[in-house]
Amino acid sequence: MKIIQSLHAAISVSDLEKADYFYGTILELPQVERSLKFAGSWYQVGDFQIHLIQAPAVIPDVVNNEKWGRNRHLAFSVDQLEEFKQKLTENNCTFQMSSSGRAALFVQDPDGNIIELSQV
Repeated sequence: MKIIQSLHAAISVSDLEKADYFYGTILELPQVERSLKFAGSWYQVGDFQIHLIQAPAVIPDVVNNEKWGRNRHLAFSVDQLEEFKQKLTENNCTFQMSSSGRAALFVQDPDGNIIELSQV
């Protein structure tokens, strides 16, 4: 018996419209059709999906405000980190560069969920 693949991560969001803009427009993830009756959006990342699920409220769980990478987060590889930095800056998204010195940054979505973008 073994786990063979990661399918998706579900993320709670309080404002689906703002979250869709962040994940679909800023991060440029392709949206996936869904047929469920509750409010949410799905996005594709390679063979993996992010499921945004609308919640009445989201309680941020950031425990380390100085180093966002030491909090719960999702991590994605990117091909052009500088282009993402520019797009995040143009959209007034605050981000932190990785303190390890590698080409990576951490950004929060509108509800404070942390996303790592790492150039490979």
